[in-house]
Amino acid sequence: MSKKRKKGSGTLRKRADGRWEARVVIGYDEKGLPQTKCVTALEKTKCLEKLEKLKAEINLVQRDTVKSDMPFGEWIDFWYRQYLQMSLRKSTQASYENNIYNHVIPEIGSIKLNKLTQNDLQQFYARAKNGGRLQYKEFYGDGLSDRTVRSIHAICRKALEKAVSENLITINPAIGCKLPPKKSREMQVLTPEEMQRFLIQAKYDGYFEIILLELTTGMRRGELLALQWTDLNFETGELHICRQVYHVKGSMQITEPKTKSSIRTIILPKVVLNVLAEYKKTVNSRWIFPSPMVEDMPRNPQSVYKKVKAILQRADCKNIRFHDLRHTFATTALANGMDVKTLSSIIGHVSSQTTLDIYLHSTLEMQRQAARKIDSGIAKNDGVSTEDEQTPDQDTNEPCKPKFEAVQGKIRRAGTGCITKINDNLYEGRYSPRGADGKRISKNIYAKTREECEILLAEMILKMKAEIQEAKAKLKASQSA
Repeated sequence: MSKKRKKGSGTLRKRADGRWEARVVIGYDEKGLPQTKCVTALEKTKCLEKLEKLKAEINLVQRDTVKSDMPFGEWIDFWYRQYLQMSLRKSTQASYENNIYNHVIPEIGSIKLNKLTQNDLQQFYARAKNGGRLQYKEFYGDGLSDRTVRSIHAICRKALEKAVSENLITINPAIGCKLPPKKSREMQVLTPEEMQRFLIQAKYDGYFEIILLELTTGMRRGELLALQWTDLNFETGELHICRQVYHVKGSMQITEPKTKSSIRTIILPKVVLNVLAEYKKTVNSRWIFPSPMVEDMPRNPQSVYKKVKAILQRADCKNIRFHDLRHTFATTALANGMDVKTLSSIIGHVSSQTTLDIYLHSTLEMQRQAARKIDSGIAKNDGVSTEDEQTPDQDTNEPCKPKFEAVQGKIRRAGTGCITKINDNLYEGRYSPRGADGKRISKNIYAKTREECEILLAEMILKMKAEIQEAKAKLKASQSA
């Protein structure tokens, strides 16, 4: 059995024609794919000799290109493209490139690599913190966030570490820099009352299935939107999570999840399966949540984020991130008795310790509840009561809240047509989908009241969708025949 060659030493193989071929990576293209050069010989030893000569030539070229007195901007560009870019995901590449080419190079890129000091870096971080933001200043202020400044420092430190290992500089000036404090993002969760209002509003806005599945599984946004019907087994309730979608540089990317623990199978509650079974009848796509704009693609994560924000506002809920819905599921699950190990496997954490670190506040509250139960059950201390132990029979003197009703937005949700008031006694409903041939078709209905018009319009939409689906099936059959 042959030994694996050391990384960076090139590859060696015997070709089908009997010759030996050696290949070495000389760089990477714009797509992150390796660019190689190769040599061939009839004998293995001769091929290895040619490989060493080729590597020496490549190193000579690099030594002419990379020097200790080169500008730091040129070095960090070379370091990123040659050593790092190919190992990063597209979304991570976008973040690195934004920090390197919009912040680092314009600010300190002209300083020579061997002249860059800790003070240069420290002053750069201070400028970035106080006035380094390039856009959306009206929303977030002039300076970059502590998190972004720390990310920029991490990039500079890694680039300079490589410069030290390549003997371009003797010490890393980034070591010892004072940075903004590391802060975890504030976690917010919805209360049971907010979740109820949120689901009512989501149902009105056509997002009920997305929100319900998120609140009952805690999936990441990209995982949720990348689901296909083949991932779901209605008989066993098993949902297989094996891909994710994200939006970067104006395009949609569909890839495998970042870690092995993210590839997982979870069991859906029966009520969720029933909702999805009914929902499937209205979907003509392999994706569970298909894009209404682009054929055979999932929904755009950015548009879903904006829509969820709008639904939260209409439902009078806290202004939370989509990721906080994942936190809402986790804290709710823990509060209802789910153990940390099970929760960790459901939400796809690498280890139970990660789950415990994130949701420590929830587990502490569970311990307090357990202590109260021990106090009242084992210690028989029935004379002590707290506000959070009130029973429904206790008089709180609070008036009953009216039932929440969904708020109609300025724009009707996609796929529900439109209604126009002709006069006080006449309403017109119109639906204009694309037919099987891709052309727009329109139909109208009329009613005396808006409520009656809504009912007739919904019936017409269902009928038209069924007709279009049937026409598409016939067209597909004729094309394959």
